Amino acid sequence: MSSIDAPRVAEFLARRLDGSVELGRPLAMLTTYRLGGPAAVYVEPASQEDVIELGDALKELRDRGIHVPVLSIGRGSNLVVSDRGWDGLAIRLGNAFSWIEAVPGNAVALVSGAGTPLPLLANWAARRGLAGIEFLIAIPGSLGGAIRMNAGAHGRELVDCLSTAQILSFQTLQLSERRVGQLGYSYRTSNLTEDDVVMQAELHLKSQDPDVVRERMDEYRQHRAATQPGALQNAGSVFKNPPSDYAGRLVEAAGLKGFSVGGAAVSELHANFFVASARARAQDVYDLVHEVRRRVLDQFGVELVPEIRFAGAFDGGSANERSDVDHRRAAG
Repeated sequence: MSSIDAPRVAEFLARRLDGSVELGRPLAMLTTYRLGGPAAVYVEPASQEDVIELGDALKELRDRGIHVPVLSIGRGSNLVVSDRGWDGLAIRLGNAFSWIEAVPGNAVALVSGAGTPLPLLANWAARRGLAGIEFLIAIPGSLGGAIRMNAGAHGRELVDCLSTAQILSFQTLQLSERRVGQLGYSYRTSNLTEDDVVMQAELHLKSQDPDVVRERMDEYRQHRAATQPGALQNAGSVFKNPPSDYAGRLVEAAGLKGFSVGGAAVSELHANFFVASARARAQDVYDLVHEVRRRVLDQFGVELVPEIRFAGAFDGGSANERSDVDHRRAAG
């Protein structure tokens, strides 16, 4: 049973928002793992004004003593939702936030909505001879999620090409434009929280022959196809690379390629990718991640930090657990 009064919350939000508000929306198919249960309340805003209104509505609920945990989904490419689901509000920025525009007066910049798929963004730039975000072709996420985690591949990260991001805080209800230096970026992390919703961002690029840009992007595609288990259910890299080493090397050196828990297994192709079979549960992925972490720590003294997020209640974890919470719990 949900600890929030989901029907009451959903009814309250539906009166305020133009977008979709649903009770018990299954989240599995909104993630690349295709695992997990429903959200108590699911919202897909229809516009930027809808997101602002949602923030105001959540504040009004808080003022009434009703605290609703918020989970931002994006394209679900680094998310594992509990089999029991998410006991709160799940928000996903859909098609209304998937757009790309040139910046007037700046031939090497673009502005894009947070819901824009990263491969779409990379292709848009390549067609126009704009270089610098080819690496996004290898990341199956959205721009908002990439900004939140400073996504990267092939030696580049979002911090290398981001100029500004427009952020709405559900805590302060302030809509602000933050420069890249204000986002607290480091390797695969930022200072953004689940109460911060990325709305749009401006990227700075450079001019280059479109054929050269396309050739480099094709190389990244081919590399991904040859080294990553793209045809199977997974969430990309499971662990952040520790300083001066690679998570995949450590997992493989621990003899864990092919190691499985239930229906989840360490990929035989790349040891920092965990794949899920048709019989897998979200709990299997959670248990596999924690068992691999334990074994690598025991053998090499290196504590791997998950890149993927866990949302909801897992056996052995805390209720409505997310990866930042999980890291502190496991480290303590």
